[in-house]
Amino acid sequence: MVNFPPYRPKNLSLGPLETEIVEILWRLGATSATAVHQQILTDINRELTYSSVSTVLKRLEKKGWVSCSRESRIHIWQVTVSQQQAAILKAHDQLHRFLAVGSPEVVAAFADTLDDSSLAQLDEIAQKIQAVRDARGLQS
Repeated sequence: MVNFPPYRPKNLSLGPLETEIVEILWRLGATSATAVHQQILTDINRELTYSSVSTVLKRLEKKGWVSCSRESRIHIWQVTVSQQQAAILKAHDQLHRFLAVGSPEVVAAFADTLDDSSLAQLDEIAQKIQAVRDARGLQS
């Protein structure tokens, strides 16, 4: 089973350009704002200034998605969570919002609309939850 990430950005929500820049950093690894900007401009239909990329990187740093270090005179940006960790954190957030809808009956009301694959996924999740309970010595 995959472990829950030890670090969580302050704000999980990202705008479209923020998402694009995080995905570029996942692809390139730690790099400069110039390299990110050049990557965006590989699409000849894009018009985006270097300062816009720099501003978004600073916003992502405030949100906790990226960190910045200096190498010589160059700022190097890197993502603070992996793609898998980000997916886990977003799924965790969505699950909590989903469960906040109401009682188990309300949440389960759509069960008859699920296909066999979705039901199998839910069964697998239930088995993993039971394994965690068993490991903690809890009853279901």
